Amino acid sequence: MSSEREMDLARAAVEAACKDGAAYADARVNRLRTEDLVVKNGAVGNASADEEYGLGVRVEVDGCAGFAAAPLDDELSPATAGELARRAVAMARQLGAARTTPRPWADEPAHQADWSTPLVQDPFEVPRAERLALLLAADAAMSGAPETVVREGSLSLRREEQWQASSEGARLHQVLTRCGAGISSTAAAHGQVQRRSYPASFGGNYKSAGWEHVVGLDLPAHGARVRDEAVALCSAAPCPSGPHTLVIGGSQLMLQIHESVGHPNELDRVFGAEVDLAGSSFATTDKLGGFRYGSDLVNLVADSTVPGGLDTRGFDDDCVASGRWHVVKDGVFQGYHTDREWAGRIGEARSRGTSRAQGWYHPPIIRMTNLSLMPGTWDFDALIADCEDGAVFVDTVKMWSIDQRRLNFQFTCEIGWEIQGGKLARLLRNPTYQGNTPDFWASCDAICSPAHWELWGVPNCGKGNPMQVAEMSHGAAPARFRNVTLVGAE
Repeated sequence: MSSEREMDLARAAVEAACKDGAAYADARVNRLRTEDLVVKNGAVGNASADEEYGLGVRVEVDGCAGFAAAPLDDELSPATAGELARRAVAMARQLGAARTTPRPWADEPAHQADWSTPLVQDPFEVPRAERLALLLAADAAMSGAPETVVREGSLSLRREEQWQASSEGARLHQVLTRCGAGISSTAAAHGQVQRRSYPASFGGNYKSAGWEHVVGLDLPAHGARVRDEAVALCSAAPCPSGPHTLVIGGSQLMLQIHESVGHPNELDRVFGAEVDLAGSSFATTDKLGGFRYGSDLVNLVADSTVPGGLDTRGFDDDCVASGRWHVVKDGVFQGYHTDREWAGRIGEARSRGTSRAQGWYHPPIIRMTNLSLMPGTWDFDALIADCEDGAVFVDTVKMWSIDQRRLNFQFTCEIGWEIQGGKLARLLRNPTYQGNTPDFWASCDAICSPAHWELWGVPNCGKGNPMQVAEMSHGAAPARFRNVTLVGAE
């Protein structure tokens, strides 16, 4: 089916919905292609290639929303799209009896545009044999230690192409491509089982980019270090307890941003629309514009235009143009993630453009976009040298928990080092820290420079009921936090 026909299909659904009485309608034709490859202990552990293709129609009738969706094939006609639109209208009318207030809808210009992820080399054009060879080379680099029990390398490609039309006149075509890869080694010795990962845990690092991103990771060059650190952790000292100065690496800090800043500032959570599944938020609207979220050094910026971000795109699923804004500026809480339905609840005339659906079969909901801690001025070695003896450097996510208001948390990292004499000294296993969100960010007194800043991808964020998975990125450089409670897990 041609691109022109797919846009025609979306327009036909919108026209049918309006003819049937909808005051507003939009339709998304969505084609998603993914390829995943895993090598485990020198052999292929998983290889999959999937494709999804369908149409979702969203309408508003008498202030109430309705949604309907169906898979597509090349034989789908505009008449069938019209029938799907009429189902969405009928659903809105049926739900109207339960409506208490009309659904608000913020204004937005009718954008007409094409947008695609910038690529140097299309990852889907790289031969599968070449992808496999890369993972096997990385696996071989992790071999050689008898304590190693699991070696794993993974590679993931994703492309989403979408055609969207609205009754306001929007006509949008987007092609979003991302790829990512990573390795991990697990060792068992001395009654311990420890894992090290590169460049990050849970599959590595992902970016909206081409094959050049995977090549740049140079997985085989890091295999021996990952193997040796996993083995060394099995005999490392347990992390101490009590208040300590903590320096947190970027691949761990990105999850701290995600859980304690991103989720509590999705506006639907704040108003209780997510309490049943994903919790609410401590960041209530009375705090907007005046609440001290962190120290003066803390600037957290949401940006759906940043190069490489997993939510970097031209437009969201409400047909709103991407943008950039401060969630926290100089330590003060400044902004939420909003969509066209929720923006008016806080007196904003325009959406922030953070409405997304997992695919054609889900209605859009608010999802955090790329959210980053802006870099400071410190060189990493100088920052470590500035720390007192007994401070601890930690990095790489291992496990975590946070309460439903996103206020109290505990994070365990894969690895830690005690700082002695201004340098990283003895290895520490299972470093675990806990705290309270505003107190934690208020304790930040140093952030490394742009030279140490990296954008980290999260490909598996869950939210909604039924659950939807979304992708976004968080940029961070290592940063120092004072008087953080370390928990001696052992």
